[in-house]
Amino acid sequence: MRVSLILRNQLIVPILQSTYRHRLESNIRIGLELSDPPGAHRLTAPDPETELVLPDTPSRFITGSQCVTEPVQTEIHGYDRVFWLAYLANGLTTMANAMLVRYADFVDVLGGEERQLGLIVGFGMIGSIVTRLAQGEAIDRYGASRVWFWSSLLYSSSLLLHLTVSTAYGPWIFLVRLLMQASLAGFFGSSITFVALRVPPHRMAEMVGALGTSGFIGIMLGPLLGDLLAYGGTTQSKLVWRLFCLAGAFAWSSALATWFVTRDSVRPQHRRRPNLLHVVARYHPLVLSITAAAMGAGFSIPMIFLRPFAIETKLNGVGLFFFVYASIAFIARLATRAHFSRLGNRLWIIVGLTLLSVSFLCYLPVTREWHLIVPGAIAGIAHALLFPSIMAAGTAAFPRRYLGVATSLILAMFDLGAFIGAPVIGAFLREAKLHTTAAYPLMFTGTSIVLGLITVLFCCSSAAKK
Repeated sequence: MRVSLILRNQLIVPILQSTYRHRLESNIRIGLELSDPPGAHRLTAPDPETELVLPDTPSRFITGSQCVTEPVQTEIHGYDRVFWLAYLANGLTTMANAMLVRYADFVDVLGGEERQLGLIVGFGMIGSIVTRLAQGEAIDRYGASRVWFWSSLLYSSSLLLHLTVSTAYGPWIFLVRLLMQASLAGFFGSSITFVALRVPPHRMAEMVGALGTSGFIGIMLGPLLGDLLAYGGTTQSKLVWRLFCLAGAFAWSSALATWFVTRDSVRPQHRRRPNLLHVVARYHPLVLSITAAAMGAGFSIPMIFLRPFAIETKLNGVGLFFFVYASIAFIARLATRAHFSRLGNRLWIIVGLTLLSVSFLCYLPVTREWHLIVPGAIAGIAHALLFPSIMAAGTAAFPRRYLGVATSLILAMFDLGAFIGAPVIGAFLREAKLHTTAAYPLMFTGTSIVLGLITVLFCCSSAAKK
């Protein structure tokens, strides 16, 4: 049967809108089959996996084998009650996670050092990567809301389970870290997908960027709270206990906010789906994935190794770095969020990668805590530009019906970068310290060079020309 839609019809669209308006906050896919009235305008497309979006219902898709239309002309405003609850949940979880920049203190209390820290973090990223790969299919099949809520519960529990770990060399710390990273991956992947599905494709980078500003607030406050807990000569073991208790409280509050966001969500309509490997093989953007992995490694290094660097350099703390990092990133994100769709993603990716590479060279002259302002500011701008542009460019390669798979795949590449980078850098620092006192300067310089080469690779690729 021929499938068509009369966009200018003044009867059918209002009926559909009034019928489904009370469900605009749910991610529902609607299949319509209409016979061709005389004079109907037929819309055809070569890709059988494209989707049709109804006016005023950007989170509803009409899937058909022979029809597609342009993004909606009339859109719901993305910044409503649902968005701000998602914003709160995302910010609280990021704050809890940012407090764990002192995870090195936790490993130190349990008898570990930098190499063991890198191994623990790297092993945890396995859980994150595996979750990303399975999560995309789960989001598209069961709905982002369900994956989001259950991930928030698991993450909250994993933080408190850290209090039961007694050694840095036993299997339990690896398993707990694995659970924490897997659930955190599920949380961010599903929350991003949930928000992105509520707006048309051309607003995706804007909305992902807007949601990300809550993360910058969390990054800004989390490390400062960690430094505050350490203030006054608190023993390291007591600091670790307070750290995970407070982070757990933030995470459980986030889970509550997530429940309010997702409680009215409707499970997506079940339908036959192609093989996941076939979808990934067909649409996977290789160079963008490599770029995403490099970005993930670059962002993870300060989160993991800045605290040990500060201890070796005899700095008072790292809270100032993350405060500047997040503050500048927040301002940069707000200043540029409306320009992503106008200027495209290519420019922002190149500028962001260049700034990220330069930021690591700015650690070389650091001898005082306030010296961290410069690398923090540059890295913050890089983060503000890179994350939404790479996410939007990577997911744009996939049909919108596979947005969950696309989002999870790009996020998995971020995690893959951290998975490779953390153990390699940890092992490098351990070996370098046996031969030189400039282990950290060598690491920062090498990282900057690698990121510079990735930038050149991207500029020379076809992905940079799109």
